[in-house]
Amino acid sequence: MTETADMGTDEGDDQRHGGSMRERAAESRLKLYVLLEADRWVVTGAVLAVVFAAFVLVGTVAPVPLRTIVSRSDPVSTLFQALVTSIITGVTLVVTITQLVVSQELGPLGDQRERMEGAMSFRTDTEDVIDTPVTPLEPARFMQALVEAAGDRADRLASAVDDGLEGPARGRLASFVDELTEDASAAAHRLGDAQFGTFAVLSAALDFNYSVKIYDARRLQQRHGDALTDEAAEALDDVVEVLTLFAPAREHVKTLYFQWELTNLSREILYATVPALLVAMVSLVFADQTGTIQGTTLGVDNLVWYVSFAATVAVAPFAHLISYVLRIMTIAKRTLAIGPFALRDTADSGGIDWDRSD
Repeated sequence: MTETADMGTDEGDDQRHGGSMRERAAESRLKLYVLLEADRWVVTGAVLAVVFAAFVLVGTVAPVPLRTIVSRSDPVSTLFQALVTSIITGVTLVVTITQLVVSQELGPLGDQRERMEGAMSFRTDTEDVIDTPVTPLEPARFMQALVEAAGDRADRLASAVDDGLEGPARGRLASFVDELTEDASAAAHRLGDAQFGTFAVLSAALDFNYSVKIYDARRLQQRHGDALTDEAAEALDDVVEVLTLFAPAREHVKTLYFQWELTNLSREILYATVPALLVAMVSLVFADQTGTIQGTTLGVDNLVWYVSFAATVAVAPFAHLISYVLRIMTIAKRTLAIGPFALRDTADSGGIDWDRSD
């Protein structure tokens, strides 16, 4: 799969809270790409390349050659003994992760029925709000329907605003509508091409910054509610209602994605464990003898090449674990709060100037 997304630009971070997550984060494009967007096998490969290069470099420039060290003691044996133990322990960790994921699906009939009733109730509520007979089946299409509904409600709000409304109230409503429709259109477009099981679905959902939009809408209600017509006030209420439904929907999709990722992680680590354990055991038995591996390649002792390669293969399961944990923890950190909360230093709002006097 191709896990890419528009990460935005560095400009306007302090003024605009809509747009992509990159626009709201005070971090570099490359860092966020590695943490979130990049394929996890590519990140694993990069980590392993650094490990391999470090081993070869140290083995080449060390004042005492590795072959001499091996002839005097047993560093290779000690290294691979520790790696064999760590790999077996890692398998236990994988089994624990798998049990954690599976345990979420286990439970008595009453609990399963309660889960089903909750899911159906939420779908019914969503259908009533967004005026559709049946909500979409796929998670990406479901989120797309909610985002499109938010954009439609914003258009209705713009149409309902009284031409007689002037001053800061009109400007603030216009800024709110413009930002909401722009962000909803961008998110809906990305969700339309996304397939669950890839990061693309959650990436588009994370970019749609619903929390500050709820905050802006509620503040508009409090500050200028008396100046709005009944139609405009109702349209603004509808916007808040749709955005409020988007929040639990995104959290549910995030939970499903985490379970999907942890299941993939468990399977892929088990795949990597077999060659890692085999290479570590072979190295433990044969590579500790100076006469087993002879010669040089590209001016580097073949013993250094082999130990570097074997150690890299042996740590592959842990490198893959790191690549997944980096993404999961980054997502978790950025979605700790549900609703209109901002956990980072931020201005009050994005496109609305709240400092202007009424």
